[in-house]
Amino acid sequence: MNVRRMLVAPVRKALHEGAARWPCFRRVVEIGARELGRALHDDLYAEGYYGEASGSVTAVDIGTAEYTRTATHADEGAYLVWRFLPVRRTLDVGCAFGFFVEAERELGLDALGVDVSQYALDHAAFGARGHVRYGNLLHRLPFGRGAFEGVSLFETLEHLPPEVVPRALREVRRMTTKYVIATIPSFGPNPNGPGGWFDVKVRPERLDHYRSLGDGYDGPVAYDDLYRDEDGAPIEGHLTIASFAWWTRQFEAAGFVRDGELERRIHPELARLGLTKYWNLYVFRVFGVPAESAEPRSASEIADVEKRFGFDRRVADPEDLARVQAT
Repeated sequence: MNVRRMLVAPVRKALHEGAARWPCFRRVVEIGARELGRALHDDLYAEGYYGEASGSVTAVDIGTAEYTRTATHADEGAYLVWRFLPVRRTLDVGCAFGFFVEAERELGLDALGVDVSQYALDHAAFGARGHVRYGNLLHRLPFGRGAFEGVSLFETLEHLPPEVVPRALREVRRMTTKYVIATIPSFGPNPNGPGGWFDVKVRPERLDHYRSLGDGYDGPVAYDDLYRDEDGAPIEGHLTIASFAWWTRQFEAAGFVRDGELERRIHPELARLGLTKYWNLYVFRVFGVPAESAEPRSASEIADVEKRFGFDRRVADPEDLARVQAT
């Protein structure tokens, strides 16, 4: 750090003096600063992806839905990590504005986050600032091997094309010593909970075709058949839509074991929190890590957090509850 400061200070001083003395040089510096800033931003997950600001730096619109801590179900996701996973140090991959990180830290977890969107990181939620940074799963993340007990990937992996998913999951495996919890838009039967669906994942005119393929079809769905937004691009940047079986195999190849028992314990809570119709849940353990039979949190701790987040007043949608009970 001292060496970096020794180098940065004289360079900054020289640039400042040159810009003050020569108008042409100042213009070069201005253009360079602007272009360097643009180079840090991802083409897709920039300001336009999240929409127009709506009252605060952490409340923006995505499509017709408000992109806030509430709308992204960050409290619910953080609660599930805190309640069911025996972990303390966590990493949220694809953290965007850091709402999950903010919520997990409020619950006492040592949570960090990474994202490819410099725009989102620059507008991070107040409680996540200083705890989120740039990171791309397709390149080495800025942490050592086994730096985290748990990694969360809420609505993240579907943004990668199918051919790079194995590489990304190997990096996830490098990062964690115990657990991964993920929600991934999926279709087909699910041995541990409600199955998935093709609606709003496949173009409407191709739905009948994919439904006709039966439970033996694993995907991924062909790129040209992915559901599109009004500009003709895959909806919200979703590039991989596959079955529960396909995703499970990808994780297993990376060194994980699916924790069906833990998923079955989580699903009734997912229904009570109103997320069964939105989230397709996966929980994995690192190969060799034994399953946990006991709840990591006491009943009094759970009651306190549920009251704080208002979850004690939640009642499951009968349709969601019926889907859970049917599995």
